[in-house]
Amino acid sequence: MTDDKPREECGVFGVWAPGEEVAKLTYFGLFALQHRGQEAAGIAVSDGRQVVVFKDLGLVSQVFDEQTLTSLRGHLAVGHTRYSTTGATTWENAQPTFRTTATGSGLALGHNGNLVNTAELHDEVRELTARHNGTGFTATTDSDLITELLAATSADIGLEEAATRLLPRVRGAFSLTFCDEQTLYAARDPHGVRPLVLGRLERGWVVASETAALDIVGASFVREVEPGELLAIDENGLRSSRFAAPEPKGCIFEYVYLARPDTHIAGRSVHATRVAIGRQLAEEFPVEADLVIPVPESGTPAAIGFAQGSGIPYGQGLVKNAYVGRTFIQPSQTIRQLGIRLKLNPLRDVIRGKRLVVVDDSIVRGNTQRALVRMLREAGALEVHVRIGSPPVRWPCFYGIDFASRAELVAGDLDMDGVRRSIGADSLGYVSLDGLVQASEQPASRLCAACFDGNYPIPLPDDAQLGKHLLEEIIANDGKLTAGYGAAGALNQP
Repeated sequence: MTDDKPREECGVFGVWAPGEEVAKLTYFGLFALQHRGQEAAGIAVSDGRQVVVFKDLGLVSQVFDEQTLTSLRGHLAVGHTRYSTTGATTWENAQPTFRTTATGSGLALGHNGNLVNTAELHDEVRELTARHNGTGFTATTDSDLITELLAATSADIGLEEAATRLLPRVRGAFSLTFCDEQTLYAARDPHGVRPLVLGRLERGWVVASETAALDIVGASFVREVEPGELLAIDENGLRSSRFAAPEPKGCIFEYVYLARPDTHIAGRSVHATRVAIGRQLAEEFPVEADLVIPVPESGTPAAIGFAQGSGIPYGQGLVKNAYVGRTFIQPSQTIRQLGIRLKLNPLRDVIRGKRLVVVDDSIVRGNTQRALVRMLREAGALEVHVRIGSPPVRWPCFYGIDFASRAELVAGDLDMDGVRRSIGADSLGYVSLDGLVQASEQPASRLCAACFDGNYPIPLPDDAQLGKHLLEEIIANDGKLTAGYGAAGALNQP
C-alpha cells in the first residue's frame, strides 16, 4: 500500500550549555522530534576547538548509541532528523551539513523547510567553486548550498555577518540551527513558515522545532524565534538581530498533522486546536451515527471534538501497531497485500452492527481511507461516515512538506462527492478552511494555506526550477537546467 500521509519535513535542535552533556540533550531533543523525519539523523558537537559531526541513515535510536554519544563531548551542539524534501536519501544528504572554512574553522548546519531559489543558489556555488578551483561536492540538498555559501564568506567577515548578508537572498521556508566552534546560531525565514522556538536551561539555551522538544530536555519555553530573526548564543549571552522584515505566514498544516499534539504554536496548544477542529466538523457536517472513532493517532483529538460537538459516543474502533514506523525490511508480496493491517486493525466487537463516524486528519492520495473503509465494512460496520480535520489537499507544498504531486492528490480533480465515491464512504465531510483557521486562533493573514487554496505566499520559479531531485538533475546535465524538469504535476504560482 502506498503511504497516504504527507511526509513531514525535518526537525532541528540546538543547545549551548557549558557543563552539560550536550550530545545527550540533543539526542533526546531529536527523539522528541522523530515524527518530523525518519530517514536520517545527525549531531554536530563543538568543544571550543573543533566541530565533530556524526550522522547516518535511520531513526535517531538506530544512528546513536551510548558509546557514540559519550564520545561527542563539548559545550554546544546542533542536531537534525531528516525527511528529504530536496535531494535523495543518501548519507551525503544527511544533516547536519558540514564545511571547513578557509581559516580552518568548522561550520555545521541543520535545516527544516525547503527553498524555492535552489537553482539560483547552486549557480552561486558553481561560480565560487570555479573561482577557487574546487571540485564541487557530493551532497544534493538546498541545505548544503546554504552551508557552502556561509563557509565561503565567513572566513573573511565571520559567520554572524556572513549569515546576515546571505539569508536575505535565500528564498523559501527555512528554520536553521548552525554553529562554529564557539557560537550557536538560529534563524527563521521572514515568513516563519516552519516553527522554531527558544528555550532556557539552568546553564544554557536551547532552540528546537517544537516546544515538546524543550519539555523533554527540561528547558523552559522563552519565545518563538521571530520571522526574519537571527539569534547568536555564546559566552557573552544571547544576541538578536534582524536580517529581514517579518511577514508571518506560518504553515497551517502544522496544526492539522505535522506537529505533536503536546506542542504549542503561537501560544495555542496543538491538541486544543485539533479538538476545536473536531467540534467544528460536527457543526459543519452533522450525521446520525452510533459511534465516533479516530484513525489513530493523529485523528484522535479531532474525533474527541466531533463526539463532544455531536453528542455521539466516542470509542476506540481501531488499534494501531505502535512500532510501525520506518523500517528497512521490505514486506513480501503476501504481507504487502495486507496493506493497512500492518498499521491498523479493527476491534470487531466494537464495530459490528454500528453506524460509524471515522475521523482522520487529512486525505492525500485516498489509498489509506479506501482500504480503511473496506476493512471497517468487512468487520461488520453498517455505515461508514468519514470526517476530515482539514480542507481538501489540492495543491503540492513547495515549502517543506513532501506531499504527492497534484496529479496524485485525490482531491486535485475530484469534488467532494467524487472523493466520497473514490474511497467508498457513505458520506464525507472536510472541515472548511475558515473553520480550520478559526480553530487555530490565528488571523488568516498570518497563515500559509497554499496546499488547500493554491495561494503561495512566497513566489515560485517556473516548473523547471522546482522538484525534489532538482540538484541531481542539474548535476547530471553538467550544471544546466533541463527545460520542463520539475515536480510531477507542479504548477506555477496562480
